[in-house]
Amino acid sequence: MADKRDYYEVLGVGKDASGEDIKKAYRKLARQYHPDVNKEPDAENKFKEVKEAYDTLSDDGKRETYDRYGHVDPNQGFGGGGGADFSGGFGDIFDMFFGGGGRRDPNAPQRGNDLQYTMTIEFKEAVFGKETEITIPRTETCDTCRGSGAKPGTKPETCSVCRGTGQQEVVQNTPFGRMVNRRSCSNCGGSGHIIRDKCGTCHGSGKVKRQRKLNVRIPAGVDDGAQIRLSGEGEGGMRGGPSGDLYIVIRVKPHDFFEREGDDIYCEVPLTFAQAALGDEIEIPTLSEKVKLKIPAGTQTGTFFRLKGKGVPRLRGYGQGDQHVKVTLVTPTGLSEEQKDLLRQFAGIDGGQSAQEQHETIFDRMKKAFRGD
Repeated sequence: MADKRDYYEVLGVGKDASGEDIKKAYRKLARQYHPDVNKEPDAENKFKEVKEAYDTLSDDGKRETYDRYGHVDPNQGFGGGGGADFSGGFGDIFDMFFGGGGRRDPNAPQRGNDLQYTMTIEFKEAVFGKETEITIPRTETCDTCRGSGAKPGTKPETCSVCRGTGQQEVVQNTPFGRMVNRRSCSNCGGSGHIIRDKCGTCHGSGKVKRQRKLNVRIPAGVDDGAQIRLSGEGEGGMRGGPSGDLYIVIRVKPHDFFEREGDDIYCEVPLTFAQAALGDEIEIPTLSEKVKLKIPAGTQTGTFFRLKGKGVPRLRGYGQGDQHVKVTLVTPTGLSEEQKDLLRQFAGIDGGQSAQEQHETIFDRMKKAFRGD
């Protein structure tokens, strides 16, 4: 057919490619264009094109016919073979990638599901760490039947319909070839076995729900959104499979005074006009104690001071972050007449230069700096 691409071109291999080369190229392209993975509009058509090319070139007889005659009408097939065979469908592709090239055994051990638990802690608990106990609702392997689901003294029987595979096949002949669809066995629900006498504890599921108490250590320096993984503390596995993991997501409450950025702590401290103008030594609260901070005379509002090593302990490494103190000038309210008179006298001694004039003077100096003056 003239509108079809060359099969070797579709798979990106040469005409002398070995069977293994063709299989590798097919696996790569099938994963790339599989409709369950690739949501582009033409992905399904490309996947079918790759599948058709592989079905032909992976069969020695079909490949020989294709090399001699090229594309033929699918209704005629290759040498009377009845057309392309899409047996297996999309399911076999994932079996090939994730199941070692064969179907998954429904009776094989299965790992349990992971669980997630959100823990809300105080600001300082995140800084210094803590140990606590939590209660986790989860499913565990039934002790009575040891996860088989069958009454003690009995065991599950292999399903007579699917013969333990957990799947049924439905074959259809279409104009494009023989289609084989696989679906979960309706008799056993895809488990591959039938339980005649169910366990009285778990009622045949092989699992029971329990409340499990766990001791959890929150490391010092943990931050909001961090996750702590507890291996094997998730839900129990099936048929002897390992348990899943438990992931604890940390949420940290905000603090009234401190703010955190990484390992550093920030806070804002008010200063009076006299403290900023004349200088002072003030007491500053940190995460663990109170310290003295010297304020130089003439300190401007918005100035930051650093308290080295007074921040958060580093979660991975040694030492601590810093604490940054921002000072803000507080304008007094409710002044007495005497206080107002003193301020007026100060303004007169200062030469009467207004704040706007001072601002314009600073702005002029900035412009000169930009001009290079």
